[in-house]
Amino acid sequence: MGTRKRQAPPPAALGRAGTKKDLPDHFKSYRHVWVFIELERGQVHPVSFELLGEGRRLADQLGVQLAGVVLGPPADSTRHAVAEAFAYDADLVYLVEKPLLTDYRNEAFTKALTDLVNAYKPEILLLGATTLGRDLAGSVATTLLTGLTADCTGLDVDADGSLAATRPTFGGSLLCTIYTLNCRPQMATVRPRVMCMPQRSNKPTGRVIRHDLGMLEEEIVTKVVGFLSDGQSENANLAYADVVVAGGLGLGAADNLQLLKNLAQTIGGDYGCSRPLVQKGWMAADRQIGQTGKTIRPKLYIAAGISGAVQHRVGVEGADLIVAINTDPNAPIFDFANIGIVADAVSFLPALTEVFIRRLAPGNSSELR
Repeated sequence: MGTRKRQAPPPAALGRAGTKKDLPDHFKSYRHVWVFIELERGQVHPVSFELLGEGRRLADQLGVQLAGVVLGPPADSTRHAVAEAFAYDADLVYLVEKPLLTDYRNEAFTKALTDLVNAYKPEILLLGATTLGRDLAGSVATTLLTGLTADCTGLDVDADGSLAATRPTFGGSLLCTIYTLNCRPQMATVRPRVMCMPQRSNKPTGRVIRHDLGMLEEEIVTKVVGFLSDGQSENANLAYADVVVAGGLGLGAADNLQLLKNLAQTIGGDYGCSRPLVQKGWMAADRQIGQTGKTIRPKLYIAAGISGAVQHRVGVEGADLIVAINTDPNAPIFDFANIGIVADAVSFLPALTEVFIRRLAPGNSSELR
Protein backbone atom coordinates (compact mmCIF):
# COMPACT_ATOMS: atom_id res chain seq x y z
CA MET A 1 0.00 0.00 0.00
CA GLY A 2 1.32 3.44 -0.84
CA THR A 3 0.39 6.82 0.55
CA ARG A 4 -2.31 7.62 3.06
CA LYS A 5 -4.18 10.70 2.03
CA ARG A 6 -6.85 12.49 4.03
CA GLN A 7 -9.71 13.87 2.02
CA ALA A 8 -10.37 17.59 2.40
CA PRO A 9 -13.87 18.26 3.77
CA PRO A 10 -16.35 20.46 1.92
CA PRO A 11 -16.73 24.05 3.19
CA ALA A 12 -19.80 23.18 5.28
CA ALA A 13 -17.80 20.58 7.17
CA LEU A 14 -14.73 22.66 8.04
CA GLY A 15 -13.84 22.77 11.72
CA ARG A 16 -15.38 19.44 12.59
CA ALA A 17 -13.39 17.00 14.67
CA GLY A 18 -11.11 14.43 13.05
CA THR A 19 -11.82 11.18 14.89
CA LYS A 20 -14.99 9.23 15.51
CA LYS A 21 -14.86 9.56 19.30
CA ASP A 22 -14.56 13.37 18.94
CA LEU A 23 -17.36 13.75 16.41
CA PRO A 24 -20.29 15.99 17.28
CA ASP A 25 -23.26 14.22 18.82
CA HIS A 26 -25.39 14.53 15.68
CA PHE A 27 -22.70 12.63 13.73
CA LYS A 28 -23.07 9.72 16.13
CA SER A 29 -26.66 9.28 14.94
CA TYR A 30 -25.33 8.05 11.60
CA ARG A 31 -25.25 4.23 11.78
CA HIS A 32 -25.45 1.17 9.55
CA VAL A 33 -24.03 0.29 6.13
CA TRP A 34 -26.11 0.87 2.99
CA VAL A 35 -25.65 -0.59 -0.48
CA PHE A 36 -27.42 0.96 -3.46
CA ILE A 37 -29.02 -1.85 -5.50
CA GLU A 38 -28.59 -0.74 -9.09
CA LEU A 39 -31.69 -1.56 -11.09
CA GLU A 40 -31.72 -0.28 -14.64
CA ARG A 41 -34.18 -1.35 -17.33
CA GLY A 42 -35.43 -4.19 -15.17
CA GLN A 43 -32.07 -5.82 -14.35
CA VAL A 44 -30.05 -5.80 -11.13
CA HIS A 45 -26.40 -5.11 -11.89
CA PRO A 46 -24.18 -7.87 -10.42
CA VAL A 47 -21.93 -5.26 -8.78
CA SER A 48 -24.78 -4.73 -6.30
CA PHE A 49 -24.36 -8.30 -5.04
CA GLU A 50 -20.60 -7.89 -4.82
CA LEU A 51 -21.12 -4.77 -2.70
CA LEU A 52 -23.63 -6.55 -0.47
CA GLY A 53 -20.96 -9.12 0.29
CA GLU A 54 -18.44 -6.41 1.12
CA GLY A 55 -21.07 -4.42 3.01
CA ARG A 56 -21.89 -7.48 5.10
CA ARG A 57 -18.25 -7.73 6.17
CA LEU A 58 -18.05 -4.03 7.08
CA ALA A 59 -21.37 -4.09 8.93
CA ASP A 60 -20.26 -7.08 10.99
CA GLN A 61 -17.00 -5.32 11.88
CA LEU A 62 -18.94 -2.26 13.02
CA GLY A 63 -21.68 -4.25 14.76
CA VAL A 64 -24.43 -2.57 12.72
CA GLN A 65 -27.03 -3.60 10.15
CA LEU A 66 -26.60 -3.98 6.41
CA ALA A 67 -29.33 -2.36 4.33
CA GLY A 68 -30.09 -2.44 0.61
CA VAL A 69 -31.56 0.60 -1.12
CA VAL A 70 -33.92 -0.09 -4.03
CA LEU A 71 -35.32 2.69 -6.23
CA GLY A 72 -37.65 1.70 -9.05
CA PRO A 73 -41.17 1.63 -10.50
CA PRO A 74 -44.05 -0.38 -9.02
CA ALA A 75 -43.18 -3.53 -10.96
CA ASP A 76 -42.05 -7.13 -10.61
CA SER A 77 -38.47 -6.12 -11.39
CA THR A 78 -38.37 -3.82 -8.37
CA ARG A 79 -39.81 -6.47 -6.07
CA HIS A 80 -37.29 -8.95 -7.46
CA ALA A 81 -34.47 -6.53 -6.58
CA VAL A 82 -35.76 -6.34 -3.00
CA ALA A 83 -35.86 -10.15 -2.75
CA GLU A 84 -32.34 -10.40 -4.18
CA ALA A 85 -31.00 -7.95 -1.58
CA PHE A 86 -32.25 -10.26 1.17
CA ALA A 87 -30.91 -13.32 -0.66
CA TYR A 88 -27.47 -11.70 -0.46
CA ASP A 89 -27.76 -11.15 3.30
CA ALA A 90 -29.20 -7.66 3.73
CA ASP A 91 -30.90 -7.16 7.10
CA LEU A 92 -33.44 -4.69 5.72
CA VAL A 93 -34.28 -2.82 2.54
CA TYR A 94 -35.24 0.80 2.01
CA LEU A 95 -37.65 1.01 -0.92
CA VAL A 96 -38.89 3.92 -3.00
CA GLU A 97 -41.40 2.75 -5.62
CA LYS A 98 -42.65 5.38 -8.06
CA PRO A 99 -43.35 5.47 -11.82
CA LEU A 100 -40.89 8.40 -11.98
CA LEU A 101 -38.12 5.89 -11.23
CA THR A 102 -38.86 3.58 -14.18
CA ASP A 103 -35.73 4.74 -16.02
CA TYR A 104 -32.65 6.31 -14.50
CA ARG A 105 -32.80 10.08 -14.42
CA ASN A 106 -30.39 11.95 -12.20
CA GLU A 107 -32.88 14.41 -10.72
CA ALA A 108 -35.36 11.81 -9.50
CA PHE A 109 -32.79 9.28 -8.25
CA THR A 110 -30.72 11.96 -6.51
CA LYS A 111 -33.75 13.28 -4.64
CA ALA A 112 -34.91 9.78 -3.67
CA LEU A 113 -31.51 8.74 -2.32
CA THR A 114 -30.69 12.02 -0.57
CA ASP A 115 -34.13 12.06 1.07
CA LEU A 116 -33.52 8.53 2.36
CA VAL A 117 -30.09 9.46 3.72
CA ASN A 118 -31.40 12.55 5.46
CA ALA A 119 -34.27 10.59 6.98
CA TYR A 120 -32.44 7.44 8.14
CA LYS A 121 -28.76 8.52 8.36
CA PRO A 122 -26.46 5.71 7.21
CA GLU A 123 -22.84 5.77 8.33
CA ILE A 124 -21.54 4.25 5.08
CA LEU A 125 -23.12 4.34 1.61
CA LEU A 126 -21.68 2.17 -1.19
CA LEU A 127 -22.51 2.28 -4.91
CA GLY A 128 -21.14 0.49 -7.95
CA ALA A 129 -18.70 2.44 -10.12
CA THR A 130 -20.86 1.89 -13.20
CA THR A 131 -22.03 4.61 -15.57
CA LEU A 132 -25.20 4.99 -13.51
CA GLY A 133 -23.50 4.64 -10.13
CA ARG A 134 -20.79 7.18 -10.86
CA ASP A 135 -23.32 9.75 -12.02
CA LEU A 136 -25.61 9.20 -9.03
CA ALA A 137 -22.86 9.02 -6.40
CA GLY A 138 -21.30 12.32 -7.42
CA SER A 139 -24.66 14.07 -7.44
CA VAL A 140 -25.71 12.67 -4.06
CA ALA A 141 -22.37 13.46 -2.40
CA THR A 142 -22.50 17.03 -3.69
CA THR A 143 -26.08 17.48 -2.48
CA LEU A 144 -25.26 16.06 0.96
CA LEU A 145 -21.97 18.01 1.24
CA THR A 146 -20.07 14.84 2.07
CA GLY A 147 -16.95 13.12 0.75
CA LEU A 148 -16.86 10.49 -1.99
CA THR A 149 -14.01 8.12 -2.84
CA ALA A 150 -14.41 6.84 -6.40
CA ASP A 151 -13.31 3.61 -8.10
CA CYS A 152 -12.18 1.90 -4.91
CA THR A 153 -10.26 -1.37 -4.99
CA GLY A 154 -10.43 -2.03 -1.25
CA LEU A 155 -12.64 -1.13 1.72
CA ASP A 156 -12.06 -1.55 5.44
CA VAL A 157 -12.86 0.12 8.75
CA ASP A 158 -10.29 1.40 11.23
CA ALA A 159 -10.36 0.81 14.96
CA ASP A 160 -12.28 4.08 15.43
CA GLY A 161 -14.90 2.98 12.89
CA SER A 162 -13.80 5.25 10.04
CA LEU A 163 -14.19 3.88 6.51
CA ALA A 164 -10.79 3.33 4.87
CA ALA A 165 -11.37 3.48 1.13
CA THR A 166 -8.41 2.48 -1.04
CA ARG A 167 -8.04 3.41 -4.70
CA PRO A 168 -5.24 3.58 -7.30
CA THR A 169 -3.57 6.94 -7.83
CA PHE A 170 -0.75 8.39 -9.94
CA GLY A 171 -1.76 6.28 -12.92
CA GLY A 172 -2.08 3.14 -10.83
CA SER A 173 1.51 3.24 -9.51
CA LEU A 174 0.37 3.82 -5.92
CA LEU A 175 -2.60 2.88 -3.75
CA CYS A 176 -4.07 5.70 -1.72
CA THR A 177 -6.27 5.15 1.35
CA ILE A 178 -8.75 7.97 1.83
CA TYR A 179 -10.81 8.85 4.91
CA THR A 180 -13.90 11.06 5.07
CA LEU A 181 -13.31 12.31 8.60
CA ASN A 182 -15.47 15.39 8.88
CA CYS A 183 -18.80 14.57 7.33
CA ARG A 184 -21.35 11.78 7.00
CA PRO A 185 -22.28 9.54 5.34
CA GLN A 186 -18.96 8.14 4.16
CA MET A 187 -19.47 7.35 0.48
CA ALA A 188 -17.52 5.17 -1.95
CA THR A 189 -17.98 3.63 -5.38
CA VAL A 190 -16.42 0.28 -6.26
CA ARG A 191 -15.74 -1.04 -9.75
CA PRO A 192 -17.50 -4.21 -10.87
CA ARG A 193 -15.53 -7.43 -10.28
CA VAL A 194 -13.06 -5.85 -7.86
CA MET A 195 -14.83 -7.57 -4.96
CA CYS A 196 -15.67 -11.27 -4.87
CA MET A 197 -19.20 -12.39 -5.60
CA PRO A 198 -20.69 -13.67 -2.31
CA GLN A 199 -22.69 -16.85 -1.93
CA ARG A 200 -26.46 -16.53 -1.99
CA SER A 201 -27.83 -17.14 1.48
CA ASN A 202 -31.46 -17.55 0.34
CA LYS A 203 -32.39 -15.52 3.39
CA PRO A 204 -36.14 -15.09 3.82
CA THR A 205 -37.57 -11.68 3.03
CA GLY A 206 -36.92 -9.25 5.88
CA ARG A 207 -38.09 -5.82 6.90
CA VAL A 208 -38.87 -3.37 4.09
CA ILE A 209 -39.06 0.34 4.89
CA ARG A 210 -41.02 2.23 2.26
CA HIS A 211 -40.36 5.90 1.65
CA ASP A 212 -42.25 8.36 -0.50
CA LEU A 213 -40.76 10.47 -3.28
CA GLY A 214 -42.03 14.02 -3.06
CA MET A 215 -41.50 14.86 -6.71
CA LEU A 216 -43.69 15.33 -9.78
CA GLU A 217 -42.90 14.46 -13.39
CA GLU A 218 -43.06 18.13 -14.41
CA GLU A 219 -40.22 18.89 -12.00
CA ILE A 220 -37.84 16.63 -13.94
CA VAL A 221 -36.11 18.23 -16.91
CA THR A 222 -34.80 14.98 -18.40
CA LYS A 223 -37.21 12.89 -20.47
CA VAL A 224 -36.49 9.36 -21.70
CA VAL A 225 -37.76 8.89 -25.24
CA GLY A 226 -36.12 5.56 -26.05
CA PHE A 227 -32.92 3.56 -26.05
CA LEU A 228 -30.44 3.11 -28.88
CA SER A 229 -27.70 0.53 -29.19
CA ASP A 230 -24.28 2.04 -28.48
CA GLY A 231 -22.89 0.14 -31.46
CA GLN A 232 -19.99 -1.26 -29.47
CA SER A 233 -18.52 -4.67 -30.10
CA GLU A 234 -21.24 -7.19 -29.68
CA ASN A 235 -22.17 -6.15 -26.13
CA ALA A 236 -18.98 -7.37 -24.49
CA ASN A 237 -19.46 -8.70 -20.98
CA LEU A 238 -15.83 -9.30 -20.12
CA ALA A 239 -16.24 -8.56 -16.43
CA TYR A 240 -18.27 -11.74 -15.90
CA ALA A 241 -16.63 -14.11 -18.39
CA ASP A 242 -15.03 -17.27 -16.96
CA VAL A 243 -12.40 -17.39 -19.70
CA VAL A 244 -10.81 -14.32 -21.31
CA VAL A 245 -8.20 -14.08 -24.06
CA ALA A 246 -6.62 -10.65 -24.56
CA GLY A 247 -4.01 -9.16 -26.84
CA GLY A 248 -1.58 -6.27 -26.80
CA LEU A 249 0.86 -4.53 -29.08
CA GLY A 250 2.83 -7.77 -29.39
CA LEU A 251 0.22 -8.94 -31.90
CA GLY A 252 1.76 -6.53 -34.38
CA ALA A 253 -1.25 -5.80 -36.58
CA ALA A 254 -5.01 -5.37 -36.33
CA ASP A 255 -5.58 -8.38 -38.57
CA ASN A 256 -4.00 -10.62 -35.93
CA LEU A 257 -6.86 -9.90 -33.53
CA GLN A 258 -8.68 -12.69 -35.31
CA LEU A 259 -6.24 -15.07 -33.61
CA LEU A 260 -7.65 -13.97 -30.23
CA LYS A 261 -11.21 -14.41 -31.39
CA ASN A 262 -10.51 -17.87 -32.76
CA LEU A 263 -8.98 -19.06 -29.49
CA ALA A 264 -11.72 -17.47 -27.38
CA GLN A 265 -14.45 -19.07 -29.49
CA THR A 266 -12.74 -22.47 -29.33
CA ILE A 267 -12.56 -22.54 -25.52
CA GLY A 268 -15.89 -20.82 -24.88
CA GLY A 269 -14.44 -17.54 -23.68
CA ASP A 270 -14.54 -13.84 -24.47
CA TYR A 271 -11.80 -11.62 -25.87
CA GLY A 272 -10.34 -8.24 -25.00
CA CYS A 273 -7.24 -6.09 -25.25
CA SER A 274 -4.90 -3.72 -23.48
CA ARG A 275 -5.27 0.05 -23.69
CA PRO A 276 -2.85 0.71 -26.61
CA LEU A 277 -5.01 -1.34 -28.97
CA VAL A 278 -8.04 0.81 -28.18
CA GLN A 279 -5.96 3.93 -28.69
CA LYS A 280 -4.91 2.62 -32.11
CA GLY A 281 -8.55 1.98 -32.99
CA TRP A 282 -8.01 -1.77 -33.37
CA MET A 283 -10.69 -2.70 -30.85
CA ALA A 284 -13.69 -0.99 -29.24
CA ALA A 285 -13.33 0.59 -25.79
CA ASP A 286 -15.75 -1.89 -24.19
CA ARG A 287 -13.10 -4.58 -24.82
CA GLN A 288 -10.35 -2.77 -22.91
CA ILE A 289 -9.04 -4.48 -19.77
CA GLY A 290 -7.23 -2.59 -17.03
CA GLN A 291 -7.49 0.36 -14.69
CA THR A 292 -9.27 2.57 -17.23
CA GLY A 293 -11.15 -0.35 -18.77
CA LYS A 294 -12.81 -3.47 -17.37
CA THR A 295 -11.79 -5.28 -14.20
CA ILE A 296 -12.09 -9.02 -14.72
CA ARG A 297 -12.00 -12.10 -12.45
CA PRO A 298 -12.06 -15.07 -14.86
CA LYS A 299 -11.05 -18.61 -14.02
CA LEU A 300 -8.55 -18.43 -16.92
CA TYR A 301 -6.92 -15.33 -18.42
CA ILE A 302 -4.62 -15.66 -21.44
CA ALA A 303 -2.61 -12.52 -22.22
CA ALA A 304 -0.96 -12.54 -25.65
CA GLY A 305 1.61 -9.87 -26.47
CA ILE A 306 0.74 -7.74 -23.41
CA SER A 307 3.69 -6.29 -21.50
CA GLY A 308 1.80 -6.10 -18.19
CA ALA A 309 2.03 -2.47 -17.10
CA VAL A 310 0.66 -1.74 -13.63
CA GLN A 311 -2.50 -0.24 -15.14
CA HIS A 312 -3.26 -3.57 -16.82
CA ARG A 313 -2.33 -5.59 -13.75
CA VAL A 314 -4.95 -3.75 -11.67
CA GLY A 315 -7.65 -5.07 -13.99
CA VAL A 316 -6.60 -8.74 -14.08
CA GLU A 317 -4.97 -9.70 -10.79
CA GLY A 318 -8.23 -11.20 -9.53
CA ALA A 319 -8.03 -13.97 -12.17
CA ASP A 320 -7.63 -17.52 -10.85
CA LEU A 321 -5.04 -18.48 -13.49
CA ILE A 322 -3.03 -16.07 -15.65
CA VAL A 323 -1.16 -17.38 -18.69
CA ALA A 324 1.18 -14.86 -20.32
CA ILE A 325 2.67 -15.13 -23.82
CA ASN A 326 5.39 -12.60 -24.68
CA THR A 327 8.65 -12.50 -26.64
CA ASP A 328 10.35 -10.45 -23.91
CA PRO A 329 11.43 -12.68 -20.98
CA ASN A 330 11.70 -9.57 -18.80
CA ALA A 331 8.16 -8.34 -19.48
CA PRO A 332 6.45 -7.18 -16.25
CA ILE A 333 3.53 -9.52 -16.87
CA PHE A 334 5.73 -12.51 -16.00
CA ASP A 335 6.07 -11.10 -12.47
CA PHE A 336 2.41 -11.87 -11.70
CA ALA A 337 1.44 -14.52 -14.25
CA ASN A 338 0.96 -18.10 -13.03
CA ILE A 339 2.34 -19.51 -16.29
CA GLY A 340 4.77 -17.63 -18.53
CA ILE A 341 5.52 -18.60 -22.13
CA VAL A 342 8.34 -16.82 -23.95
CA ALA A 343 7.16 -16.96 -27.55
CA ASP A 344 5.78 -14.90 -30.42
CA ALA A 345 2.02 -14.70 -29.76
CA VAL A 346 1.28 -14.49 -33.51
CA SER A 347 2.83 -17.91 -34.02
CA PHE A 348 1.84 -19.44 -30.71
CA LEU A 349 -1.90 -18.61 -30.68
CA PRO A 350 -2.81 -20.65 -33.79
CA ALA A 351 -0.88 -23.64 -32.41
CA LEU A 352 -2.61 -23.33 -29.04
CA THR A 353 -6.00 -23.05 -30.74
CA GLU A 354 -5.32 -26.18 -32.76
CA VAL A 355 -4.42 -28.11 -29.61
CA PHE A 356 -7.68 -27.06 -27.96
CA ILE A 357 -9.67 -27.99 -31.08
CA ARG A 358 -8.22 -31.51 -31.00
CA ARG A 359 -8.67 -31.95 -27.26
CA LEU A 360 -12.25 -30.67 -27.30
CA ALA A 361 -13.31 -32.56 -30.42
CA PRO A 362 -16.38 -34.84 -30.05
CA GLY A 363 -15.34 -38.37 -29.20
CA ASN A 364 -12.07 -37.32 -27.58
CA SER A 365 -12.21 -38.83 -24.11
CA SER A 366 -9.20 -36.95 -22.77
CA GLU A 367 -9.89 -34.09 -20.39
CA LEU A 368 -8.23 -30.72 -20.09
CA ARG A 369 -6.46 -30.45 -16.77
